[in-house]
Amino acid sequence: MGLTDLTIRKLASKMQRYEILDDNGLYIRVFPSGKKSWVFRYPFDGTYRRMTLGQYPGISLAEAREKHGQAMVDVQRGIDPGAELQAIKAKRKATPIFNDLLDEIWEVELQRKKSGAATRKLLEKDVVPAWGGRKVADIKRRDIVLLLDKIHQRAPIVRNRVHGALSRLFNFAAERGVIDDSPCTRIRKVPEKPRTRVLTDDEIKMVWEALDLENKKIDVYRVSKLALKMILLTGQRPGEVCGMTWAELSEDRFWNIPGERMKNSEPNRVPLCPLALDIIEQARPYSSDCDFVFQSSYKPGQAITRSAMTRAINRHWSEMKIEQKFTPHDLRRTLRTRLAEMGVNDLVAERVLGHKLQGMMAVYNRHSYDTEKRQALLRWEDRLLEIVGFNVSDKSKVIQFRR
Repeated sequence: MGLTDLTIRKLASKMQRYEILDDNGLYIRVFPSGKKSWVFRYPFDGTYRRMTLGQYPGISLAEAREKHGQAMVDVQRGIDPGAELQAIKAKRKATPIFNDLLDEIWEVELQRKKSGAATRKLLEKDVVPAWGGRKVADIKRRDIVLLLDKIHQRAPIVRNRVHGALSRLFNFAAERGVIDDSPCTRIRKVPEKPRTRVLTDDEIKMVWEALDLENKKIDVYRVSKLALKMILLTGQRPGEVCGMTWAELSEDRFWNIPGERMKNSEPNRVPLCPLALDIIEQARPYSSDCDFVFQSSYKPGQAITRSAMTRAINRHWSEMKIEQKFTPHDLRRTLRTRLAEMGVNDLVAERVLGHKLQGMMAVYNRHSYDTEKRQALLRWEDRLLEIVGFNVSDKSKVIQFRR
């Protein structure tokens, strides 16, 4: 009777790929990964051949049957539809459009990089609308300059990020023989002024009070409030805090961030002091059965995002009575600056932040600095309690991490 959409959706993956017949040589192929694709098997010149018609559900059942019907007509006319499709693909690969090149670099390179998904998203947002259908060989330096100028009017920093992504993309095209040389050469980046924002004691107190869960005047999602506090308490990057999982928390009161989640690809052991442990316990009711400590409010089972925390600050920083805008990352810089002010050794402070040791020190110094990092963060918690107006002895009242 043939397949139905319901039947196809219910097809489960197995250890080995398998195929289910629809009709007249049209099959749906199911891979161990769960992917499904359409395959047409047909006789031609005394042998059976096959061609792929596309992936499901991108190609629906109705569309697959339409493609199958066209291919059968070709076979009846003595045309090999598979060979014809391969010729079209070969020609397309020889002179790809921008979208094709983006797909190629994704398959070969970007999907294996930690920042690959973000790079692709950046190009899809700022470049694909303008060049998606253009031949790569037709894109010249002047086109790139004009596009970057347009982006610069809106967001100078984004302009530099797009420039960097395009430089790699066109170098990749040259390496793959799509073009002879990259048109991105001799295009300068716009100078960037590094952020230096560090919160004052008064600002820290106002932020801490604004992020109190009982503060109803600052309408920020409670889990976002807790995650922002965690950045200030531990000095870890916003993305690392957002992705904190229960599995990363150990009974010896450490947060073990795996290398694949770190910017430098090195794992980082972050001591969890009383205030940080209290934040984790406050987040527990909102996490429920989620793997993440800080669960998203609109995507159950997923972590909150950096952009969610940024939006929360952008919308409410003035309500906190702070005169100068700040970002989640500025909380990390504030902790690092305060560690220096308290006389914490720079080497220890850098290890708290998860920065790599430099030069030969990275090769020969294999000390974990776990004890020193805990001492530094304990000192910072004491100082933070003073700033926000609590006695250091109040720290004994916080909830201890559940073992």
